Amino acid sequence: MTEPIDTAHQDWDPRAGHVLNDQITAYDEMRSRCPVAYSEYLQWSLFRHEDVLRVLKDHETFSSVASRHLSVPNAMDPPEHTKFRRIIEPYFAPAPMADFAPRCRAIAADVVDRLPAAGEVEAMAEMGQNFALEIQCAFMGWPASLHEPLRAWVLRQQAATLAGDREALGQLALEFDGVIRELLTSRRKAGAAAPDDVTTRIMNETVDGRLLTDEEIVSILRNWTVGELGTIAACIGILMRYLAANPELQDRLRIERHLLPAAIDEILRIDAPLMSNRRVTTCPVEIGGRQIPAGERLTLLWGSANRDEVVFGNPDELRLDRDPKDNLLYGAGIHVCPGAPLARMELEDFMTALLDATQEIRLLDDRPPVRARFPAGGYSEVPLFIRR
Repeated sequence: MTEPIDTAHQDWDPRAGHVLNDQITAYDEMRSRCPVAYSEYLQWSLFRHEDVLRVLKDHETFSSVASRHLSVPNAMDPPEHTKFRRIIEPYFAPAPMADFAPRCRAIAADVVDRLPAAGEVEAMAEMGQNFALEIQCAFMGWPASLHEPLRAWVLRQQAATLAGDREALGQLALEFDGVIRELLTSRRKAGAAAPDDVTTRIMNETVDGRLLTDEEIVSILRNWTVGELGTIAACIGILMRYLAANPELQDRLRIERHLLPAAIDEILRIDAPLMSNRRVTTCPVEIGGRQIPAGERLTLLWGSANRDEVVFGNPDELRLDRDPKDNLLYGAGIHVCPGAPLARMELEDFMTALLDATQEIRLLDDRPPVRARFPAGGYSEVPLFIRR
């Protein structure tokens, strides 16, 4: 029996203190109590793996055009999505990944080399953010002079997001777009002398027999960069905290390095770096016994779906033999993350360098990690003790 819509009633408050302070625990509770929940803030939130996967695989009923701004190809449906996806996927194919691999390993080793011989570090700022900034600029072909301006921009963007300051977020978006446009202008002025890198190659791509517009190029590069800077940093914070809290696994991975890729994916299943994504219903639909009209916003909660007991049993149990297809870390369906090969390589190279360089990583008794708040996942601070 389905339940009629009643938008005057809120099933939960995503901004309640107990939710923001511990999203994972709150989502675990909601998954069993009210797996399809309405709130004014997020409209319809989906907590179960089955419901999230259904939405991801049915792009006709659940549209990705959920943004007021151009977002290529994230907020597109076929056939537009298909055209741009064909352009993007080759940048993350095996050959370009192999070409970038030596640079990736070198940057990971360099960031880890800055660790003290023994002492306290804050993993998010000193490890996660540094690595994310340096690796993304290297992949895009951007100069090192952008590291600090981008770091400052990311911090301001995070603050504006937490504050819900739409005006500030709009200004920050324009500022970031301006940085990219300057890079495009400099390459056009250089002509044949422009560097042969990802940014220059994107400028020469075509769709429907025409060159990409600057607006489309800026959108693609913005999506790659903003997503990478936040998510890779969050991943590193989560991974370092988990290994610090689980010294037996830490020691095992130092010996059995072939287990590292599976361990990374599993740790990030348990503790999500990216909390949510959006869709919009194109027609009336029933999900989890709730009747949802057309035009309603859905919030897909990765941080809940990837902990669903129906699929994973005890969600906190780390198992290195899980079927990887169940893990929604990089999404599913036509919008599965095209940059997953790059992200996996980056995280494996960083964790390999970290384990190579250290003998001990542990939590501090007097300074516990601080959880990030929605829409961010992971942690805002991860203080650790490192011994090399």
